[in-house]
Amino acid sequence: MQLNDLKHPALTLSAAFDGYRVEIDPARQRADIVLCRPPFNVISMTQREQLRITFEALDANDDVRVIVLRAEGEHFSSGGNIKGFLEASPEHVSKLAWNVAAPARCSKPVIAAARGYCFGVGFEISLACDFRLVTPTTLYALPEQKLGQIPGSGGSARLQKMVGITRTKDIVMRSRRIAGPQACDWGVATECVPDAELEAATDALVDELRGFSPLAQRTAKKLLNDTEDSPLSIAIELEGHCYSRLRSSNDFREGVEAFHDKRRPRFNGT
Repeated sequence: MQLNDLKHPALTLSAAFDGYRVEIDPARQRADIVLCRPPFNVISMTQREQLRITFEALDANDDVRVIVLRAEGEHFSSGGNIKGFLEASPEHVSKLAWNVAAPARCSKPVIAAARGYCFGVGFEISLACDFRLVTPTTLYALPEQKLGQIPGSGGSARLQKMVGITRTKDIVMRSRRIAGPQACDWGVATECVPDAELEAATDALVDELRGFSPLAQRTAKKLLNDTEDSPLSIAIELEGHCYSRLRSSNDFREGVEAFHDKRRPRFNGT
């Protein structure tokens, strides 16, 4: 038996990307996942699974340090393919959140840069990213109540962790749209920049993140994700273990030496 002989749902997927493309720039250690199904970049059921596999592949790619999720055109995404929900089995639909959570599971920093509509699954996959850059034109929303549904890919759960139950009920139960500046004020978005500066702000954040130790960044992301629901004492204990492990890393030694030498550190991720 060979690997190809094993049955796996991914083997039934098309080799072509469905509604998006991938751009890798080894010189800048950057990978871009670009939604490109104009005009609203609707995300299909197949695309969700392909996106998960893409994040996993980029996570394993040594040429990539930072991943950017962005879109062509005026809108990030108006959400999912509504008809696809009726065609999918209840079991399939119940697993959608696993695919959408791929950016959170990825060990590398993931930036979501959005302008225009960022609705439904578009908002949910953005919430699973580490950094969210928005503009005054950005509109976040979970409009599922208008369809007689609720968010099904982690949107309400992630949002409640960020902004609390009162604001989450206001957004989810009223299908309320939140503009970029308000999302930034509420702590949902990392930064709100003028629309014309979104690409430049994304480039700057990528370059900033590339300047840190990849080992320390992977450790920090996993620690913060793992301790989000932990009691304070457990979070502090885990933080101490992670700190002690990094204490013996080459990157930490390089960071200390660079600090004393008054030069930029040259981290290698070990």
